[in-house]
Amino acid sequence: MTEPLSTAAALPPVAAKPRLLVVDDQPINIQVMHQIFSGEYQVFMATNGPQAIHLCKTNPPDLVLLDVVMPLVDGYEVCRLLKADPLTRDIPVIFVTAHTEADQETLGLEVGAVDFITKPVVPAVVKARVRTHVTLKQQSDLLRKMAFLDGLLGVFNRRYFDQQLETELARSHRSNTPLCVLMLDVDFFKKYNDTYGHLAGDDCLRNVAAAIRQALRRPGDVVARYGGEEFACILPETPLEDAITMAKGLEQQIRQLGIPHSNSDVAQVVTVSIGVCCKPQDVVGLASALVAQADAQLYRAKHSGRAQVCGAMLASENSAK
Repeated sequence: MTEPLSTAAALPPVAAKPRLLVVDDQPINIQVMHQIFSGEYQVFMATNGPQAIHLCKTNPPDLVLLDVVMPLVDGYEVCRLLKADPLTRDIPVIFVTAHTEADQETLGLEVGAVDFITKPVVPAVVKARVRTHVTLKQQSDLLRKMAFLDGLLGVFNRRYFDQQLETELARSHRSNTPLCVLMLDVDFFKKYNDTYGHLAGDDCLRNVAAAIRQALRRPGDVVARYGGEEFACILPETPLEDAITMAKGLEQQIRQLGIPHSNSDVAQVVTVSIGVCCKPQDVVGLASALVAQADAQLYRAKHSGRAQVCGAMLASENSAK
């Protein structure tokens, strides 16, 4: 039988190398920063403000090193836009600029930067400051995720699911990629509790949660307890066919745990029913519609005999153009 899920297992692992975005319109400055940081960080580059904003929304870094004087959009406005967007507001920004005036530094901090470094940079100093702010960002991310954990099962709670679904929908719209939601329910769980007791029921849910987490291991996948014995999952960049395949594998994996359920009407072991709904890449969907249709597919699976998977695309009448 699968071991119960620990809190640590519910949290995504910290990347081996933090991600650093260097934004500067001068190639020589980018080269200098790359030489300083490439040993400890994954270094990405942008040469103007719009490009930096796009990268932050589609492939968020752990920290941004941002020049002030740039074409198209200056660094101050870039920082303002990043801090105004829920997708990017938690990314720390450090200004790296030739400006040395106190009012310029004050403005940088007022628009949301965490630090202000003047050029030419001293490698040891800039490395120390970046390391400090990346560490603070990782600790903040960890604490934020722990606040969104279900205390019993160690997976995310519904509040986190609702918040993350909105975030992933926005990312799906921008990157023009599909997005799937799974709704999963433990079959005849009330009968399980009546037969084996609530403590055994808690253990059963822990093992189901662990199996779901093990099956959905991609960094962007989200597993959450939606309520009672019901779970919800978010699968970014996943077409319907792949999501159904994953769901069928998950149904089999939970069945193979072999958790006894003598009063189940479908098997002698614990089983689950799963509903799947996918937002096509060219449809701007609403979170409520996506969840409602996934839930409708779960209802269909339960009324078709349970212990199975049903799926559908997001209906056009429930999408917002």
